[in-house]
Amino acid sequence: MLKALEINEDHSENSSGYILYWILMGKIYSFLIRAKIFALELKRDLIDDERGDVPGWVLVVLMTTGLITAIWAIAEPRLSQLLRSSLDSMNSVR
Repeated sequence: MLKALEINEDHSENSSGYILYWILMGKIYSFLIRAKIFALELKRDLIDDERGDVPGWVLVVLMTTGLITAIWAIAEPRLSQLLRSSLDSMNSVR
C-alpha cells in the first residue's frame, strides 16, 4: 500500500502514486475543513448559550420545593414521633 503512495522521481501526472497522493490530500483537506466548521459551530453554540435556560431552572427549583413541602406535610407527624422516640431512648441510656 505504501509503495502505491510513493511519487515517481519524474513526478508524472499519469503515475498511480501521484493520483493517490492527490486523492489522499483532498480527503485530508476536506476532513480539516469539516473539523474547523464543527469547532466554529461548537464555539458559537457555547457563546450563545452562556445565559443558560433560566425558565427551566426556575421550574426545577419550584417543583423541587413543592415536592419537599408536600412530602413534609404528609410525613411530618410520623417524623416528629420518630425523632421524639429516638431522643427519649437516648436520654434513657444515661
